Amino acid sequence: MSTTVDRPPVAPTVLTLALVLGGLSAFGPLSIDMYLPAMPRMAVDLHASDATVQLTLTSFIIGLALGQLVVGPLSDSLGRRRPLLVGLALYAVGSVLCAVSPTSGVLIGARAVQAVGAAAGLVIARATVRDRYSGIAMARFFSTLMLVNGVAPVLAPVIGAQLLTWTSWRGVFVTLAVIGTALLAVVVLLLPESLPADLRTPARPVAVVRTYARLFTQRSFVGYALASGLMFAAMFAYISGSSFALQDVYGLSPQQFSLVFGLNGVGIILAGGVNRRLVGRFGEHVMMRSGLVLAAVSGLAVLAAVATGLGLVGLLVPLFFLVSAVGVVLPNATSLALADQARSAGAASALLGVFQFVIGGGLATPLVGLGGPGTALPMAVVIAGFGVLALLVSLVVNRAPAAG
Repeated sequence: MSTTVDRPPVAPTVLTLALVLGGLSAFGPLSIDMYLPAMPRMAVDLHASDATVQLTLTSFIIGLALGQLVVGPLSDSLGRRRPLLVGLALYAVGSVLCAVSPTSGVLIGARAVQAVGAAAGLVIARATVRDRYSGIAMARFFSTLMLVNGVAPVLAPVIGAQLLTWTSWRGVFVTLAVIGTALLAVVVLLLPESLPADLRTPARPVAVVRTYARLFTQRSFVGYALASGLMFAAMFAYISGSSFALQDVYGLSPQQFSLVFGLNGVGIILAGGVNRRLVGRFGEHVMMRSGLVLAAVSGLAVLAAVATGLGLVGLLVPLFFLVSAVGVVLPNATSLALADQARSAGAASALLGVFQFVIGGGLATPLVGLGGPGTALPMAVVIAGFGVLALLVSLVVNRAPAAG
């Protein structure tokens, strides 16, 4: 039976769809980047070490990964809207819990709750694109999402830093609760169901396990998922380490750090625009491989800059190109990974997200924290290592498709 939840009154235009799905995809950057300038202050306020505060990022990443594993198959069975609405409501509640957390332990748990809600936005945004597009059109739309997503890392740290001038880090999480509530209202009004009833699959545990097992046996899917996951790891090494490295080691203020972080986000926007223009000419595989080469070279340049003491400018230039490479690699890797998954787009989107966030947050973030305060070398080593590994995996596993 149709309901207003399943069939909202307004059908979105392409621009509206891009803005709504871009907002849902931006949950990750918003939930991470907005509070990055506050991490040193949080450590003092909560009487916790830098490594403990970084665990709030790790718990969010792990919650985001596990949440996607649940939400993805549910959206293949129930449709996209209902799991999304529940997830957005949970995100808002989790954000409020973060804002009132009295200890670092409670905050780590509250971040996990927030992450499970955010997972719905991420996995269903990708699945919705797969429901509506295929081939080059899908890659182009994912590039359009990168243009929208690029605004999040530009604005999020700037907003977070400005919030810190008149409120505490708790105000950042209150702001995230407001954003989650606003997106919930937007989805109710503007985002219709994209998965037809005849394409839905049962969410029985055995069927879900079989779907994930099938995806794990597909060489092409695993290769694209690994490449994007390792690219995410290089990116998350930068995200988790730059707040401490650029402020504690290179002496930037929270406001200066937020501007640098935002400028790197501009690189994602520019790269997404370039990819959208060129992917029709060169194809998704060539564009993805080009982005991985850029990431590997930039990562090695970051390591060289830190190891040889080139200074702040010598570090910031290759960091800009490393972050920009995300705008080329992820749209094409995502499009290629989901290309053959029309009937299991939710589960495939979920597994893709797991690769990205478990490798990125589960591995990269703790490695960055191993060196302790006062050095940027661990961040540089992890960035370079994962950047090179992403390229190597792509070269070995994902060969270019035959012409014609």
